[in-house]
Amino acid sequence: MMYTSAALLLAAASSVSAAAVSASLQYTATATSAVLAAQATAKSSSPVSFVKGKAFDRLAIIWLENTDFTLAAGDPNLAFLANKGIKLTNNFGVTHPSEPNYAAAIGGDYFGMNNDNLNYINSNISTVIDLLEGAGISWAEYQEDMPYAGYEGFAWLNEETQANDYVRKHNPAVLYDQNTKSLQRLEQMKNLTSFYEDLAANTLPQWMFITPNMTSDGHDSSVTVAGSWTRNFVEPLLDDERFMNNTLVLITFDENSSYSIQNQILGILLGDAVPSELVGTSDNNFYNHYSEISTVEANWGLPTLGRWDVGANVYQVVADKTGDSLRTYDAGNMAKHFYNLSYDGVFNSAPSFPVYPKPNLCLEHAGRKVAQSVQQKWYGNKNPSYYKDTIEVNDGLNPPAQYGFTN
Repeated sequence: MMYTSAALLLAAASSVSAAAVSASLQYTATATSAVLAAQATAKSSSPVSFVKGKAFDRLAIIWLENTDFTLAAGDPNLAFLANKGIKLTNNFGVTHPSEPNYAAAIGGDYFGMNNDNLNYINSNISTVIDLLEGAGISWAEYQEDMPYAGYEGFAWLNEETQANDYVRKHNPAVLYDQNTKSLQRLEQMKNLTSFYEDLAANTLPQWMFITPNMTSDGHDSSVTVAGSWTRNFVEPLLDDERFMNNTLVLITFDENSSYSIQNQILGILLGDAVPSELVGTSDNNFYNHYSEISTVEANWGLPTLGRWDVGANVYQVVADKTGDSLRTYDAGNMAKHFYNLSYDGVFNSAPSFPVYPKPNLCLEHAGRKVAQSVQQKWYGNKNPSYYKDTIEVNDGLNPPAQYGFTN
């Protein structure tokens, strides 16, 4: 187990958020000798469960990087995979750059983040992981080239090429103190090699988040590289009964690369949970990263986080089984939203209103109420709340009250 001071953490990154650094940080050393020493003792674990879902029993989420929708959809390997399932043609990131999108995808907001800094999200903030564990649903992350399970460092360089193989900003669970303060949860944030070990041992979880390294995901390479890696990873699994057991796979991107256009990204849903009549089709309903949370909530009948997850559209293939109604984004309103800038908040580089917004504890959608654990944390808190039961969420050009965009 590795411990470092705040000074070492500051040295690990170019800048650090003004938010308080957790006092219980572990596994943060970045020096090669310390990392190699930690590899020998760091533990990993593979909890298993079987909680029946309404549309799928396992969800595997794979994120790629920084590619415009048209370019990603035109990649032959990604097009091959899209033809095996459903192409999401109206799917969006929620801001730029990378890290706030990863944070939003499990926490229901990015809390003003407009950077890839060494940010630590307060343990008072819950994520989809809390909802999953509350229902006894197993989960894990698989991060390519993560040096050992539970590693919290800013990055891990390839010792031969000095490339950024693993980066913390692409690991959503590690951004939240609620997760890193738990040794058990740290043990479930693992290297991608553990995926194959869990596959062989039949110990794959029901929810998983898979992040390729900075080359494989296209960040430091190209969509051609990302498409090839993804097909090589996914295609063999499509016929593997150890993986395909009413499984839904989501392949998507964190954000597009052209900040001058709307932040539209490719999404692909495939797996044996996709009905045969929908294979090779497209879905033009509006989705964003918050749909990844709402779909999980709907599928397993989970409560909500009380944030932007509440009103997010559930993927149609799942909504058909859960009874969720999908909403249409008003065209006039959509024309005003580009989702390229972050509104203000705790993690903005120059925050003018550095306060965590309170979840809207009164929200209820499709019979799903805010989780009791979230209500207990926030009951009586006087912080403002801007969350509504809507798919038309804010961006930097259309910020919530008090949370305007700052440079």
